[in-house]
Amino acid sequence: MKTAMELRAGNVFMLEKELMVVMRGEFSKSGRNSSVVKLKYRTLQGGRVKEEVYKADDKFEDILLDRKPCTYSYFADPMYVFMDEEYNQIEVSPDNMGESMNYLEDGMACEVVVHEGKALSIEMPNIIEREVGFTERSARGDTVGKVMKKARLKNTNYELDVPAIVEIGDKIEIDTRTNEFRRRVV
Repeated sequence: MKTAMELRAGNVFMLEKELMVVMRGEFSKSGRNSSVVKLKYRTLQGGRVKEEVYKADDKFEDILLDRKPCTYSYFADPMYVFMDEEYNQIEVSPDNMGESMNYLEDGMACEVVVHEGKALSIEMPNIIEREVGFTERSARGDTVGKVMKKARLKNTNYELDVPAIVEIGDKIEIDTRTNEFRRRVV
């Protein structure tokens, strides 16, 4: 058991018979009232995000999850199929994929999060490299501040904001935790 004050980002706990993963926890103590923790968490199965305030000494059941290194194989409607090191196929439903669907490519290495033999979600590498398939031309003379434009990734058609210097065919690094452009790969 962990108290609300001990929960950190990435910890998984049980709440109302559902598995939750902590996204952010903010501790605060006021002079009169007891200490509280503002937790932002999401459900592992559905991906719904909630934000609630708990007393610092509220107890939660801490859950340990297994992580299997896998590679993405193919999409078998409606499931995504991954292969582990022992050539076992693991199927993950689109509801549990979350943002990772935006970056999947054949043969991509990732981790499947498993609890009691059931695949719950996908853990992507923090930084990935992708090729830009389409982006608009930059506006000439617009150099005040941080100039951003939309770019579409080559294989997945996912759109994100990139600096004006990025062109079609460039390789870029993306932070999968924040879904933001990191840098252009030369």
